[in-house]
Amino acid sequence: MRKWVIFAIFLAIVFGILYYLTFGYYSEGKRGGFVTRLSNKGYLFKTYEGELRMGGLYEGEGTMNSQRWIFSVSSKNKDAIAKLEDAIANGHRVSLTYEEKFFQLPWNGDTQFFVTNVEVLDTGRGSNFPPAAETPKQLPAPTELDTNATL
Repeated sequence: MRKWVIFAIFLAIVFGILYYLTFGYYSEGKRGGFVTRLSNKGYLFKTYEGELRMGGLYEGEGTMNSQRWIFSVSSKNKDAIAKLEDAIANGHRVSLTYEEKFFQLPWNGDTQFFVTNVEVLDTGRGSNFPPAAETPKQLPAPTELDTNATL
């Protein structure tokens, strides 16, 4: 009897560790950029695989280095998928909240980075520019005194 209790405790510990390694994560964070690709992939386990382009630094020659970040999204996370598709269609910048898994497992997607939430960021022009609907102010018409001064 005692042997079976020890065996049951051992199995519970092993299954607990396997469950944590499968569904747990050891890192979480956010990344921002422009989503350039989102595809539904997989033979048995369908997941969405995407690519985020993050702005890089300008080099001395004036070229722009952008970094590519590959991520996965569960096909059950319909809200995140809809926001990603909208961001691709409209060219909006996004902030992705993700969890980094311990291992790349087939039911989690092709990557260890698993997106849990998507925030579409404001794409308005910076504060230095007037809103698109605002028209620039008219300059006053030159006076006769102004035109004679330049001659």
